[in-house]
Amino acid sequence: MKIQAWKMLALVLLLAIVTACGNNAGSNGAGNGNSQATPNGQQEGNSQQEGNGEQSPNELRKVQLMLDYTPNTNHTGIYVARDLGYFAEQGLEVEIIAPADGGADAHVAAGNVEFGVSYQENVTLSRIAGLPVVSLAAVIQHNTSGFASPKDKGIETPKQFEGMRYGGWGSPIEQATIESLMLAADADYDKMEIINMGNSDFFAAIERDIDFAWIFYAWTGIEAELRGVDLNMIYMKDYNENLDYYTPVLVTSESLIAEDPELVRSFVAAVAKGYQYSIEQPEQAAEVLIAAEPDLNPELVKASQQWLSPRYQDDAPRWGEQKLSVWEGYADWMFSNGLLEGELEAEKAFTNEFLPR
Repeated sequence: MKIQAWKMLALVLLLAIVTACGNNAGSNGAGNGNSQATPNGQQEGNSQQEGNGEQSPNELRKVQLMLDYTPNTNHTGIYVARDLGYFAEQGLEVEIIAPADGGADAHVAAGNVEFGVSYQENVTLSRIAGLPVVSLAAVIQHNTSGFASPKDKGIETPKQFEGMRYGGWGSPIEQATIESLMLAADADYDKMEIINMGNSDFFAAIERDIDFAWIFYAWTGIEAELRGVDLNMIYMKDYNENLDYYTPVLVTSESLIAEDPELVRSFVAAVAKGYQYSIEQPEQAAEVLIAAEPDLNPELVKASQQWLSPRYQDDAPRWGEQKLSVWEGYADWMFSNGLLEGELEAEKAFTNEFLPR
């Protein structure tokens, strides 16, 4: 059943490429009017890029980066690079655009946008489906996502998922992750109920419909702290080292790397400088994001940034560094859990080549 589900995902991704290529025939921009609802219920539309034509020596080169989700502190370094002039120092004018149908991987692979924000699991699935997407940098060095529940639910280990209601988004990868954790804890996966909560608000859902959900602690967990909601967190990496994968990551296409490596190098250099600034000056970096996205809750942004900034690089020798063992470990886990139909050529899925020395 899991394999069949991912066959469907591969088909959707490939159809997204065909559609995106068709749409791109009449436009130089990505998205063509697609929009993404933010957690606040507002819509963010994609803007279209003007045709570049010939570039003069002093003209900034226009490129686009597609986000994975509504702006948050996972993205702070990108906004810093744009708004403090680090992209301009590299001769670039970078437009940050909202997610579109098919996700960043499909649009990057199709050449509609040069760069995107994705996740290791998406890159792995995309490459197995034949999409030539490559991860350029790990935004956060370790997996800070996990399963959150109100403390009064008493869910402290995967064993206690039994009899509980999980609120998810209907992905087989969720089911496989939970099932593997429960199996290791000698728990019965069939005794847990899965409820598809879609884009429902986490805090409303845990009061009404569900007992636990998968969250990024840096955002939803910090929001819970600010709301005075005490949570239990079960981090997957604490139970299986192969689940300590990179999420999120910056991506581009194999073709752009081959055809214009200097563009890729310039882009990554600016982004790396943006994240280094965010590591060293979290308060100022938070202000940059707040100014760029005024609909965000300033208190949440500042608190989230303080929590996340030391975790961008963590124990890595430099921001963005990726290990082959992490890519191989997670792909092996996915394959053994029936989520991949083939084995990943992990060394082709990522590169550290463009990170500053």
